[in-house]
Amino acid sequence: MTADRRDISSAGQSSGKPSAGGFADLGPRVASAAAMVIAALGALYLGGDVFALFWLAAAFAVSWEWQNLIGGEGRAPRIAVGGAAVAAAMAFGRVSMPGAAALAIALLAIAGAALAGAERRLWAATGVVYAGALAFSVCLLRESPDVGALAIAFLFAVVWGTDIFAYFGGRLIGGPKLWPRVSAGKTWSGTITGVLCGALLGLVAVYLGAGPQLANWRVFLVGLAAAAFSQVGDLFESSVKRRFGVKDSSQLIPGHGGAMDRLDGFIFASAFAAAVGLLRGAPSVAAGLFFW
Repeated sequence: MTADRRDISSAGQSSGKPSAGGFADLGPRVASAAAMVIAALGALYLGGDVFALFWLAAAFAVSWEWQNLIGGEGRAPRIAVGGAAVAAAMAFGRVSMPGAAALAIALLAIAGAALAGAERRLWAATGVVYAGALAFSVCLLRESPDVGALAIAFLFAVVWGTDIFAYFGGRLIGGPKLWPRVSAGKTWSGTITGVLCGALLGLVAVYLGAGPQLANWRVFLVGLAAAAFSQVGDLFESSVKRRFGVKDSSQLIPGHGGAMDRLDGFIFASAFAAAVGLLRGAPSVAAGLFFW
């Protein structure tokens, strides 16, 4: 979950320096982010069904926003299919059945594509996979024995840290744009600052949660990769919104956009973390992130 997702990494950098009112919007964004952070941390602490339902709701919101954003025919049944996909992904993630989750998401993505018009079939299927990946990865990681909660806390620190420091790095340093065709505000300085600081904060979270024995350079490299993936997720969502001519994924969060705008980076980072854990073949998926 991100601190803010409307190109906050370096908005207002047209001159390469902060504009006169460069931080005028910081207060409302901090207040909105604080409420979401408290909710996410509370769900993480409680775990179990509370955690799963929290992320089921978040993933369903992402699926709903995606299908509305791309428009076209069959929108209501596509939303229902997306809801079924995130529910299946959550259920299989909680019992560590990645093969069953992948099959369910793939079949429901095909169903979503079949319900869409020819021009939007790939987009409709992609939305099912996008939301399903979120529900599956967070539940798979959280339910890992011993270090499941630490894995989610690590991702929170990495993604939130990346966003926050990209925001300040981009606004204070400025400089060349990262990819102006996709994100007009994002700069190289903000992105690099964010990725480095996000990885460092992830390492701090591991140190505080498990001690120095796990907080090593390998975990720092995992954090760097997760932070980089979170920025890719930001650019991906920006490109989708640009393709369909919208500023925010929805107005679900009044005045601050939608769930996709907040979770785009976290979706990519959590999917990356789950993939690393699965590929490493450690005693649990989350353990694969920390024990090398």
